[in-house]
Amino acid sequence: MIYKELIIGMMRSGIFGFGGGPSVIPLIRHEAVNRFKWINNDEFGEVLAIANTLPGPIATKMAAYLGYRVKGTLGAIVSVLAHILPTCLAMVLLITFVNVLSNSPIVTGMISAVLPVIAVMLGIMAYEFGEKAVKGLGIYIGILLTAVCLFLIQKISIHPAIVILLFLVYGAFHFKIKEKLLHKKERGA
Repeated sequence: MIYKELIIGMMRSGIFGFGGGPSVIPLIRHEAVNRFKWINNDEFGEVLAIANTLPGPIATKMAAYLGYRVKGTLGAIVSVLAHILPTCLAMVLLITFVNVLSNSPIVTGMISAVLPVIAVMLGIMAYEFGEKAVKGLGIYIGILLTAVCLFLIQKISIHPAIVILLFLVYGAFHFKIKEKLLHKKERGA
């Protein structure tokens, strides 16, 4: 039954995911967190952050992790194959029609219609993760860290993987400091 869920969830995200890895992540998140409940939202966010630091396509890394998490090595293989096979087959079937389809106003219109949906899905996911960050860190530190992140990526041009790694290290220290302050407060009370 679990293999069937892996195949359905990953095929669905592979088929309906359009526009590359970042646009597929909300679909994978929906399947893994909401539909099949393989992991919770917090763990998904942590795994996504770590997967972003590793080289290679993000969607296949997430599919591999989820499959491994649920059913070990065989689950990872099944999950990745279920995610990539529909796209591979579609590419093989459509390669002969590439020139016709690329100039078609219908296809151009379909692509234009899908892009806002992807933007909204990414925006919702970013908002939800931002909301969790504000709950954990507080509004002022959350805004400050967002500004620092944007500055590092946009102005200084530091690779996003390095920024994510810096924030993971900060997060580890932040919670240790917070825990020490909480213990000190409990001992004093």
